Formats: sequence, structure tokens, C-alpha cells
Amino acid sequence: MDKISLIYLFFAIIFEITGTTCMKLSEGFTKILPSVAIFVFYGLSFTCLTISLKKIDVSIAYSIWSGVGTVLISLIGILWFKESSSMTKLISIALIVIGVIGLNAGK
Repeated sequence: MDKISLIYLFFAIIFEITGTTCMKLSEGFTKILPSVAIFVFYGLSFTCLTISLKKIDVSIAYSIWSGVGTVLISLIGILWFKESSSMTKLISIALIVIGVIGLNAGK
């Protein structure tokens, strides 16, 4: 993995969680700005993810992208949108982190 590919992967994650947050803010496509932003941010996310795949194995890049994105959007849901949190949810988030670390360590 080279540094540039990791930077693209980092931005792919940031754009993905921003797009997902816009999904919530769009209130079912009833608010125009967040609704348009969903497509913009997901387009940017997939573009950055695709570029990162030039130097990162797809199994590694996708597991990092989806795992880190899932963890961050779960935390945003809990902290910003005041969604419920339970011990089961927090343990599950930790297991996702452990899984992503394990996939990276296993290569």
C-alpha cells in the first residue's frame, strides 16, 4: 500500500459517511440540498475508492472502507442523532473494528 492510495481510501471513507449522514438529513428525499448531496458524496466516495484500488487489494480496501464507515456512521447516529446505544451495539461495533484489523494483519 502506498501513501497516496491510503489517502484516497481515507477520503472515500469521509465522503461515504458524509453521504450516509445526508441520507438521514434528507428526511426521505423531502429536503433538496441533503438529497442532492447524497449523490455527490457517494460519487466522490466511489471515485476515491476506485482510485485507491490501483495499489490496494480490493479485499483490504473494501473491508476498511465498509468497516470504518459502518463504525463511524454508527457513532454519528448515537452521538449526533441521539440513536439508542446498548452494550450489544457497542460490542458489535468493537467486533467490526477487530475484524478490519484482523483482515489487515492477515495479509
